[in-house]
Amino acid sequence: DGLVVSEKVKSNNVDVKIPKSELEAEEKGAEEERPRESDSNILDVSSDYPRDKHISIQRHLADLEKLADLSEGERKPCPLCPEEKFKACYSHKLHRHLQNLHWKVSVEFEGYRMCICHLSCRPVKPNLVGDQALSKMGAHYHCIICSATIVRRTDMIGHINRHVNKGETESRFITARAPKSSYEVVKESATDVQVLPNHSTPQKTDSYFNPKMKLNRQLIFCALAVLAGERKPIECLDAFGATGIMGLQWAKHLRSSVKVTINDCNENSVTMIKENCHLNKMKVKLNIKEEDSDETVGNGEENSDTIEVTKMDANVVMHLRSFDFIHLDPFGTSVNYLDSAFRNVRNLGIVSLTSTDISSLYAKAQHVTQRHYGCNIVRTEYYKELAARTVIAAVTRAAARCNKGIEVLLAVALEHFVLVVVRVLRGPTPADDSARKVRYLIHCQWCEERVFQREGNMMEENPYQQLPCDCHGSMPGKTAVLLGPLWSGALFNTGFLRRMLLEAVKYGLDEAQPLLKTLVCESECTTLKHFSTHNPGDENKQGFAGVSGVPVSAEGSLWPCCGAGKRKSEEALRGTAKRQRAEHSAEHPPFYYNIHRHSIKGRNMPKLNKFLSYLSEAGFRVSRTHFDPMGVRTNAPLAQFKTVLMKYSTPTYVGAQAEGPVHLPGELQVGEEVPAAAAIKVEEAELVEDDTSRVFTTMFTQPHPTHCAD
Repeated sequence: DGLVVSEKVKSNNVDVKIPKSELEAEEKGAEEERPRESDSNILDVSSDYPRDKHISIQRHLADLEKLADLSEGERKPCPLCPEEKFKACYSHKLHRHLQNLHWKVSVEFEGYRMCICHLSCRPVKPNLVGDQALSKMGAHYHCIICSATIVRRTDMIGHINRHVNKGETESRFITARAPKSSYEVVKESATDVQVLPNHSTPQKTDSYFNPKMKLNRQLIFCALAVLAGERKPIECLDAFGATGIMGLQWAKHLRSSVKVTINDCNENSVTMIKENCHLNKMKVKLNIKEEDSDETVGNGEENSDTIEVTKMDANVVMHLRSFDFIHLDPFGTSVNYLDSAFRNVRNLGIVSLTSTDISSLYAKAQHVTQRHYGCNIVRTEYYKELAARTVIAAVTRAAARCNKGIEVLLAVALEHFVLVVVRVLRGPTPADDSARKVRYLIHCQWCEERVFQREGNMMEENPYQQLPCDCHGSMPGKTAVLLGPLWSGALFNTGFLRRMLLEAVKYGLDEAQPLLKTLVCESECTTLKHFSTHNPGDENKQGFAGVSGVPVSAEGSLWPCCGAGKRKSEEALRGTAKRQRAEHSAEHPPFYYNIHRHSIKGRNMPKLNKFLSYLSEAGFRVSRTHFDPMGVRTNAPLAQFKTVLMKYSTPTYVGAQAEGPVHLPGELQVGEEVPAAAAIKVEEAELVEDDTSRVFTTMFTQPHPTHCAD
């Protein structure tokens, strides 16, 4: 046990003494270690490398100097550099060399420093010869965990962080599942789930959990709670469970109203879902296809506290079974699962999908948008609503292939995701009606005016005539671009959103309530001060239920009565559809304008809320939008929008005065406030004279204010 063997570093002839017992333990551990796939940043990982720490990994700078002291003579060589790169020198110069070249650029981990190494530990490219090969040798780090050699310091830091996220913090590379002691317990909405330390990186973990998606989970829960109030019990599916937190929240709060199925194709995720079910005192019913047997954990009874856990591909489980509520939340786009989702979803059921491929939907990777969604888009001021309509268009086409139509209940596009919730209407007629709402958009690239292309298949000689602006006549070349195909219908259902708001208040979902209030105002195209939450019984049950073209039974349920025949149901559907067409004009206007995008140079804009009231007084419908905090949703054309904005904007040099209308020559006023031509000329002369005197007075009496009134 006391024997010590010497290992000689070839490039420096430095003897490093290592206990024999440690070498034997290292060799034994190396034999039991399983091979792994090579990292993209790793240049060389030697299988027979000694499993002890490399000499470049030390706790203190003095330890490196001790390695140099092992050599005899007054001049000491650097233990981490070849003799060709750094010749032996005196101790004070060696200390300065080790400190500046190796220690200062080291990577720290758990008290150890992984210093930069210049030894020939990795192969040199064969096309480098002579001085080039000498200059390329070295300049690498040795990983303390897996003994990999990595060139760049930033790559080394990322490499170590990946080990930490996987729970691999020992000096061995372990591919086994992380121990339970490394789990973290996260609580959200009275639901506890255990996750791995790397739960926020979906590509590297089996237990992906993103705390920033809490609002998304609350919105989906509210939509499911509304559906559960229409019919009990309903079968709902969380197709991509990960930790299972969403399905656990459904089962824990809605109880007997829902039968929850959580699916995931990863074995580790399924194991974690089962553990999280037990953590929340839920029974688990296993239905794993590979085992061809059902196993019930608990007392074997199916009750409100039982969750079914399946391990299969999401497309397979949706092909095999029918559900009333399906939620899709894959990593990236969800278009690959739409056909399976609409294949067996029940009539009047709900499909919700969360898309996190933000780069393609927000027009940062337009070629990916064309490949995934078959849609051409560009970056516009209303790009978030454009993303929502792109997703809904893909959903509409997938539903139409299964002879189903959709009604959009909710469409939300925020920083991290795009959420779309639709109700399924079975039959070729609703499918045709929905497919007709997928149209192209004509977008002017100069003023960003936009209009949906008219219905019909006939070609027009001048498509620019459909745009309200005259940019094509005043600007050279082609000024507009054709975007789409996009969904041209409504993005919200007011009745359904109001019921979602009531459910959010009932279950205390504080984060979802402000957004739902904004969505209700946006769907009605009204301001928040006119918002009111009245009793749902006072409204028409059908309109409040949030289903267009769906008969309502005497009890208030949206589902057809058992005694009603198929013919009566179809007649009710036709009659309701006619009433909905008559009320089509009450839909919220498509798209919105950003007030900063259309601000007038040299003028202070009015406050946003005041500007909304000015537009409303001018006779236009107006509301704020959740897509853009400075966006205004209105049915006013862009020219009228700019006219009102110009009217109530003040010059920067009188920014301190009270806001009010400023009549400018040559500007078109709105409504009854349009002055006569003579009055305009008189006002023009007075305004020019007053402005000239005010400018000179301001220049010599006070500094020029540069702040914005907004």
